[in-house]
Order: sequence, then structure tokens, then C-alpha cells
Amino acid sequence: MNDKYDVVVVGGGAAGLSGAVALGRSRRSVLVIDAGEQRNAPAEGIHNYLGREGLNPLELVAVGREEVARYGGTTVKGRVSEVSRRDSGFAVTLDEGREVQARRLLIATGLKDELPAVEGLAEHWGKNVIHCPYCHGYEHRDQAIGVLATTPMAVHQALMFRQLSADVVVFAHTGPEISADGRAQLAAVGVRVVEGEVAAVESGPGGVTGLRLTSGEVVARQVVAVGPRFEARLDGLKGLGLETAPMEVEGFVLGTSLKVDPTGRTEVPGVWAAGNVANPMAQVMVSAGQGLMAGAAINGDLIQEEVRAAMAGAQ
Repeated sequence: MNDKYDVVVVGGGAAGLSGAVALGRSRRSVLVIDAGEQRNAPAEGIHNYLGREGLNPLELVAVGREEVARYGGTTVKGRVSEVSRRDSGFAVTLDEGREVQARRLLIATGLKDELPAVEGLAEHWGKNVIHCPYCHGYEHRDQAIGVLATTPMAVHQALMFRQLSADVVVFAHTGPEISADGRAQLAAVGVRVVEGEVAAVESGPGGVTGLRLTSGEVVARQVVAVGPRFEARLDGLKGLGLETAPMEVEGFVLGTSLKVDPTGRTEVPGVWAAGNVANPMAQVMVSAGQGLMAGAAINGDLIQEEVRAAMAGAQ
């Protein structure tokens, strides 16, 4: 590690590494700080990523780190404990106490999934407990799928999973009341609604076997789809004053993310963000694309700063 970099990237998933590659290819000095807590680590593979279909998420990270190194970038495992303004840039302190300086920052820390407090749900997260039909649905086609209604998106979620299986059941649980129109849509495509609160996920040697209601009834299921609440990961970054925005559906807050413009620029000068921390709906391929866009925007901003300095020096 050096003491000064053009750009420090906080977060080493698809977005952060993609941005670092773009910056390295522009001959910028780049440091990627990664805590090694990729959101998709529990999943067996990534999907809808052209040319990388089914690749293990951690393999993608390993390949990305190699590509960053190929263009002169450095990746270190660690956490950012504090960030503050320093001259025209930033001072970034790692949890071990070391400080580095950066002219610009790219935040790619992702988000935290907060699951409902149902026993056994977290244990199977990313395997037999899933949230996105595009990310994991095909791998569970034709299985018995249960949709845990925790947000107003439950009906929409159930209809998407119904494309993949003829056996889909919605559990009303403690979520928002399912409207009459929503129930009519579900009934029209053969999706049953089970009333009552879910107490636990039942499991066996092969994974999930069913959902147990507080009444004691167990409804056999092989897969559980749930909509978690998500929160932007901003540990150690509070000092920047980054502004978050809620994502709402029908007045229900699904979570928060950073406010950015189309290039990933935040409202804090010199700071960009990419991936799930700024776009909770972004899949891996989209996050990588946003990282590339943010990296290019940062490089362009640095060019303009250097040109202004050169012009001032020539006068």
C-alpha cells in the first residue's frame, strides 16, 4: 500500500472492482478496500451475467482482483473506520489504524438484507430461501415455492415465480393486507393464499421442507421466496454526510440507498457510488456496468481538475 491514491474504492464486489479496472486502464492509482462480505456469497452461482453464467460469486471476485492488479491497482482486505476531508481530497482510515489519502472516492459497499424474524429463514438464505426470480428462480423451477408476504410486492413476486412453477403458495403472514384485486390475480393463475402467521422454516437433510404456522400446521414447501428490507452499507462513512433516500411502494419503505446521478455522482463533491448501495435492484451485471460508468466519470473529473491546474500554471 502507498499513502496516496488518485481513487480509493470502498467495497470490492462487481461494482467496485469494475470501477477499479476502468480507472487502472486510465493509468490512475487505485486502492480497493474490501471487507470480504459480498452480499451474494451464499449463492452457488451468479446468473444473467453474459459470459459468466453460473460462475461462483467468490470466483468472480477473485478474477476481478486479478484484473485490477493487472492494471496496477491494489486490493486489500479491511474495513474503513473513518473518512474525512483532507485538503482537496479525503483521508481514509482503515480499521487497523493505517491512513491513506485519495483525490476521489468510489463507494461500492452494497447493502444489508434484513430478513423477517422467522426461525430458520436466515439459515437457508441464498440457497432455499431466495428473493429474486431472475437471480435464482430458474434453479428452483417446478419446485413447491412459498412466498412469504412481508411487503406490498408479494403478489407481484408470486406472479413472477408462477412462471417457473405450477405449485406456488402465498403465506399472508404479517405483511400488508393483500387486496381483493391481488387475491383475484393470484386465484386466476392457481396461486393459493394461506392465512396466518408463519412461525418457522422446517428443514431436513435436503434443505427446506415446509413452513410451520403459529397454529402448528405445516405446509410442505421446497423453496421460500421473501422480500427482505435492505439498508445501504455505510459503516465508517457517516462523516462524509452522504444522503440516503427511501425506496417506497404504496407507502411501505422497502429500504434505503444512496442518492446518485446517472453517472453515480453523489451530492458530496468528489464522491461517487455504484452497485447495490445506490441501486438496490441491480443484479451483478448491472452493478458491474454502473461501476464502469462511475469509474469513467471519476477519471473525467480528475482530467478536468488537472487541466484547470495546468492552465492556471501557464498564466
